[in-house]
Amino acid sequence: MIRATPRLWAIWQVTRRYGLSEFWGGKPANDPRSRGERLRLALQELGPVFIKFGQALSTRPDILPHDVAAELAQLQDKVEPFGGAEARAIIEKSLGRSIEEMFIEFDEKPLAAASVAQVHTARLKPQDDGDPGFEVVIKVLRPGVHERVEKDVALLRALAEFAERWHPLGKRLRPREVVAEYERVIFDELDLMREGANCSLLRRNWLGSELIYHPIVFWDYTRADVLVMERIHGVSLREIDRLREMGVNFQVLAERGVEIFFKQVFRDNFFHADMHPGNIFVDVSDVKKPSYLAVDFGIVGQLTPADLRYLAENFLAFFNRDYRRIAELHLESGWIPADVRAEDFESAIRTVSEPIFGKPIKDISFGVFLLRLFEIARRFNYQVQPQLVLLQKTLLTTEGLGRQLYPDLDLWKTAKPIMEQWMWNRINPSATFARLRKQGPQIAEALPELAQNAMKFLAKGGALPSNSMDSGGVEALRGELRSATRKSLHAAIGGTAWVVGALLYGLASLNGAAPSTAVVALSSVFVLVGCWGWFKAFR
Repeated sequence: MIRATPRLWAIWQVTRRYGLSEFWGGKPANDPRSRGERLRLALQELGPVFIKFGQALSTRPDILPHDVAAELAQLQDKVEPFGGAEARAIIEKSLGRSIEEMFIEFDEKPLAAASVAQVHTARLKPQDDGDPGFEVVIKVLRPGVHERVEKDVALLRALAEFAERWHPLGKRLRPREVVAEYERVIFDELDLMREGANCSLLRRNWLGSELIYHPIVFWDYTRADVLVMERIHGVSLREIDRLREMGVNFQVLAERGVEIFFKQVFRDNFFHADMHPGNIFVDVSDVKKPSYLAVDFGIVGQLTPADLRYLAENFLAFFNRDYRRIAELHLESGWIPADVRAEDFESAIRTVSEPIFGKPIKDISFGVFLLRLFEIARRFNYQVQPQLVLLQKTLLTTEGLGRQLYPDLDLWKTAKPIMEQWMWNRINPSATFARLRKQGPQIAEALPELAQNAMKFLAKGGALPSNSMDSGGVEALRGELRSATRKSLHAAIGGTAWVVGALLYGLASLNGAAPSTAVVALSSVFVLVGCWGWFKAFR
């Protein structure tokens, strides 16, 4: 904490200079500039970490005064730029060639400037006589941005360590893990090669979709501090009045935004996690069915299979008002302590959730809803999940955009069918067999050892020292062991039958052809035997 003192002092000086004390109840500043403008300029001066914070706040006009939210929206792509000549020098040094060798046009005036980089327009040199040259944008990392981010992240680490040690809720809130997750995200954003890879994967996942378009990355002109990609043309999502004048269907636009979010998370497990209006444009070629054009892919999110499954089941249970299942999932995953009564947690979740169902977004105070959820979390010692913080932030941003576009959006109606389809895709027979087929070689390799261990376990099941207790106790225990041995045997038979059935089906499908009817029938017999074995074992 002592090492962070100089940075804390610098932050305090900036807040004083811009008169920000009025935001936490102090005396209003004697400054002709509006409070929103002063806050924006202060965050901009403090650097990328604080600008990111301002960008996140700007998407929530429902919890911020409108004048403040409008000013912070400028942080999305109107941060003070650095010189065009300096950008040119960085590009030439990174790519090892002059601008004139690579581009027939290059605009030194930035098209947009954000927290960690700025963007210039250009046109690639033609590759042949019929090629007019591809229109591109060049993203250039800000000079010295690594050092500034490192200082602020070091400060966040120090504050997190202090909070975890001294704050009564420190261990439950896990601030150090949250900061570590944020540190990973922001340093990934400083690698433009990684951003290009993110864009390429999103493009592959959504190629041909009528919902969203992702630009082409030009890898020959991309390095860690320079990224060149196709220039897209659309209307900024911030230009609501212009979109309205064009007759854009805002209901379709809002519903498509929710659909994109849930499909990115649950279908692809790879989601754009920085979807503020500065990064989203609208294709208005068909105003009745408008689609999205995405840019800026520095922050993306992924979840582990276990977290994804628990999250999906929680969403489905929530949409179905199955609060009991939500409580059970939280206990199973260890998100709340094992000694919490499921009935108590179920009742608390119901109390918070029931009032918001069936209402459009405009009638729901998510700020109040979240505050109530935090109160419940504190009461039941909920363990903060750092790996979900990015997803939660993205969900709130998506909801904020939906509120701005179409206040009557029914979030539940739009998202529920997507979640149900995802769950069906996970549990239907063809998906199950596909997973077993993929894992067939590993299962076949492990099967001999599994059988050997099962036989050893069963062989040890009936042996008891004769002098350990009286004869009645011995007989009773032997009876229990015989029952346990039978159950173990049935479980082993069931498991083996399932494995053999999966192997038959999987090995018959390795060449890509559909298995014969006979193989399917035989596999089904083994699956039925497996079900019988497990029924006998666990009834």
